Amino acid sequence: MGAETVAKRGPVKARPWTWVWATAVVTVVCGGPMALLGWGAMAWSEMGEVKPADCAEVMTFARGTLPADARDARCTAAHWQETQVVAEFRTDRAGAGAWLAATYPAGEPAYSCEVNVCVRASYDEVLFVDVTIAYEDGDTALVRVEAFDL
Repeated sequence: MGAETVAKRGPVKARPWTWVWATAVVTVVCGGPMALLGWGAMAWSEMGEVKPADCAEVMTFARGTLPADARDARCTAAHWQETQVVAEFRTDRAGAGAWLAATYPAGEPAYSCEVNVCVRASYDEVLFVDVTIAYEDGDTALVRVEAFDL
């Protein structure tokens, strides 16, 4: 009897789509977490960043409104674990005190003040509003309203 010979086969060749699917799986498994980390780092870096904001929304948050004669208004907001908004505007010196008394009647004078008028109003120990008025040359007053919540 003769020895039987078994035909040797060459290496198995992968189909072209096998490599496409293998590449896609490796990309998702390795690249997905890396993309998520990159997105998280970008989102984290923007947290708490001060950005321009609409003055009407800022003053609504601060439980007030801009006086009718307000000019040069600039407002910013920063959000992270708490919200902090700032509104700065100029108004007439005579109207600044009346606006302050009408807008924040429960405000108390601050302990120390480096400008002409400083008032702090508190709402349920959750929202705090600090108002400072600095009298400038002439009949102009620079008003700064800073509000933050906890």
